[in-house]
This record gives sequence, structure tokens and C-alpha cells, in this order.
Amino acid sequence: MLGRTYEGQNCSAARALELIGERWSLLIVRDAVFGGTTRFADFQRSLGIARNILAARLDRFVDEGIMERRLYSERPAHHEYVLTERGRDLQSIILALTRWGDRWAAPAGPPVLFEHVDCGGRLEQQLVCTVCGDTTTPEQVVSRPGPGATAPAAA
Repeated sequence: MLGRTYEGQNCSAARALELIGERWSLLIVRDAVFGGTTRFADFQRSLGIARNILAARLDRFVDEGIMERRLYSERPAHHEYVLTERGRDLQSIILALTRWGDRWAAPAGPPVLFEHVDCGGRLEQQLVCTVCGDTTTPEQVVSRPGPGATAPAAA
């Protein structure tokens, strides 16, 4: 995991990675988003993850507002972990990472296909300008300071 301090950095990507950048975290989100998994035992069975690691990741997701813990059985007490809007918003990240993996790390082809539920078409992510609506390529993207940027130190 990255450190908790960002001395000399003001970076949303670094902060996002601190929350969800660890391998198990992204796989938990994947199973919740695309598999509908909500129960501890189901995450553990699907992922083969150690109980202590799974518990720590789920607790962190609850603390960070990515998931909500809900009681589904009182005797014994069992909880399910349901994605919040903040958690569901990670779907596009999983899709982008999967697309990259399909292209560069899946020699036999994509192991999973993501399709539109209404027509069965494959899903594709694109960079679209919010002003003119043009679809762009990564080469056409530049970064500029945003409203949360810190001013450079005076010389």
C-alpha cells in the first residue's frame, strides 16, 4: 500500500490507489459489481482469500463508504456487504483494467465478456469530450491544473 502522506503530491490517482489499489480490493469489488456477491463466505469461496485479509478489506471498504454492512441474520449474526454509489462507481475502473488485461495479458483471449443486457453487444469504454462530444484517443489528452491543484511555491 502507498503511504498515508502525500508530501509533494496532490494526486487523485494516488489517493484512489490507497483506497482500492491493492490486488484483493479490486477483486472484491469485481465480484460485488459483476457477480452480485455480498456475503463474506461467498467472497472467500470465490476468491480463495484468507479470512483475515478479507475481513480487513471489507472493514476498510465500510469505513471509506465504498460498501455498507447490513445484518441479514441475527442468530447467528451475519452481515452482507453491499456496494454504495461510491463503490458501484468503480465499475468503469474494473472494465478498463479488464480491457487492458484482455489485450495484453490474455493470450487465449478474454476469459469474460461484458455485454449490454438489452442487446448483447460488447461494452467499450471511450474518452469523450464533455464540450464537443468528440471521441478522443489518449494522444489527444493533456492534463492541466484543476481547481484542487496547489499553487507552486514562491521562489
